[in-house]
Order: sequence, then C-alpha cells, then structure tokens
Amino acid sequence: MSASADASESHLPWVEKHRPSKLEELASHAEILKTLTKFVDEDRLPHLLFHGPPGTGKTTAIQAVARRIYGAKYKSMVLELNASDERGIGTVQNVIKEFASTKKIFSSGFKMIILDEADNMTSIAQFALRRIMEKYTQNTRFCLIGNYMNKIIPALQSRCTAFRFPPLKKEEMLTKLQAIADAEKVKLEEAGLTAIVTLSNGDMRSAVNLLQASALSNDFDVKELGVYRTAGAPSPSDVRTVLGTLMNGTFSQGRDILMKVVENNGIALRDIIEAFHSYLLRLALSSNALGFLLSKLSDIQETIAAGAHEKTAILATVGAFTVAKDLHVKSGQ
Repeated sequence: MSASADASESHLPWVEKHRPSKLEELASHAEILKTLTKFVDEDRLPHLLFHGPPGTGKTTAIQAVARRIYGAKYKSMVLELNASDERGIGTVQNVIKEFASTKKIFSSGFKMIILDEADNMTSIAQFALRRIMEKYTQNTRFCLIGNYMNKIIPALQSRCTAFRFPPLKKEEMLTKLQAIADAEKVKLEEAGLTAIVTLSNGDMRSAVNLLQASALSNDFDVKELGVYRTAGAPSPSDVRTVLGTLMNGTFSQGRDILMKVVENNGIALRDIIEAFHSYLLRLALSSNALGFLLSKLSDIQETIAAGAHEKTAILATVGAFTVAKDLHVKSGQ
C-alpha cells in the first residue's frame, strides 16, 4: 500500500477502516455465511433479504458477497443505495430501473442492487420495486437490508431468501474489539473491553465507534470508567451507589445522590432507570413492592420521553422508591 493510501486510511472511522471485506473475515453468523458462500460458489444466488438489529453485519456480509463475485469489477456491477434517503417511487422508477435494465457490454452474469434500510421505503415504492425484480431477474439480483422484516411488504418477502442476523455474541465481539485495539495501539483494560461490549448490546458498529471514542478521549488508555463516561452512561458503581441510597437512605439523601450523578456526571435519568432493572430483580422486595416500583419507573421513563422536566422526574423516582419501601414493610417480609 502506498504512503498516500496509508494516510488516507488513517483518517477513516475505525468502523470503516476495520470493516471485513471477505466472507471469511466476518466475526459471526457462521451458518449464514456458509450458505451465502455456497450460493456464490455454485452460481445460484437468489434475491436476498437480510434483517435484524443494527450493527450485526448485514451490510458487511452482502458487500463481502459482492466482492467475492465481482472482484475488481465491484464498482461497475454493484449499485448501493440507502433506501431511507432515497425511499420514494422516483428512485425506484429512475435510478434502480435504469441500472437493472442495462447490461454491461464486456461483463457476463448478473448485476447487484443493494438497498440498505429498505424497511424505510414507502409502500408504493416497494410495490414498484416488486415489478422491477420480476422483470429483470435474469439481469439483476437484489439484496434488501432492514432492521424490521415486518416493514417489508409480503410481495417482496416472498421473492427473496431471508436471513435474520441476530445480535453478535459476547465472545465474538471481545475477540474482534481486542484485535482492533491491538492494531490501533490502544491500551485496553479488560474491564474497559467488557464495558464496551455490555453497552453495545450485540451491535458491533456501536462497539467499534465506542472503542474509538473512548480511546481518543482517554489518550488511548481505555479503562472501564472512561468507557462509561465517554458513552454518557451510568457505570455499575454509579448504579449501585444510587440504588443503595434509594433503598436504605432518606428521601433527601436519595434526591441528592440522584441530582449529583445526573448533574455532575452528565448522565440522563432515563439511562439510570434503565440500568436499575437488572439490579431490582435481585433485591429482596415483596412482590407487591417490586411490582409497584417497576410500574412506576416505567411510567417515569414514559414521562421523560414525553418531555417532563428532569428534576421533577428525579423527585418522582425517589418518591417511587419511598412508597415501595413502605409497601415492603407492610407486607411483613
């Protein structure tokens, strides 16, 4: 690779710089990749529909498939569109139809159209796309990518072979993130790596972005607390401290600790409440008290989403714990 290419690549976001380009390099979904490889090697690739949560390798997988098929001809044989930006019928009738209907003079085989975020296309555009898929099947293969399969009309679903990409497993993410950290010369503490995986919830794109942001924010020395602060999320120690005070302290103490964590650490109350859930189920609360508390916290999250003032929501949260403690005492448990 030339010096200019090295310089250009150094400025890429890590999620692009370390994106796998071959099927063999993907970190997960072995069975899906095995099937896709067989389709390609036996020259019988159907129309495809990749669906599942964000950051699970859907776009990367189809790009790797296309590179395996076309090699150096990738750019001339593949049309990539983000359907959330170009979602209307005009795009289908003009851009997509024009590409699908033309043949390359010096190339044999089919071309490929990749429609990312196809679940954001309008219903009218999807019906128009169905007709184009039928008409140009000999000349073009389509791959539709989306988070929500139920937003793709049945007429398109039935014309595609569908694959669901589930969230990545923890072990797969740990291995890939450590490899990226090593390549970028990041000192990555084990607890920091675990924090990135925990916060990313199986979303590899989110995990790599968080790794890069944490590295840049902490002089390439990534520790657990730095990860949580970079993400603006409550650390386990924050959650335990707040929860312990709410359960064992007075109303004023609970209010003060929540105010401190929210205002001093810049953490949203909704994220703190979200982090409570896994801890609450382990508390020795009566069923009435626990049921009341979970219901109230859910209501508070809803009011925050609707625009409630955060200080009011903090007081409501402390009040919910106060009532829950009283219910627990009255239950005699």
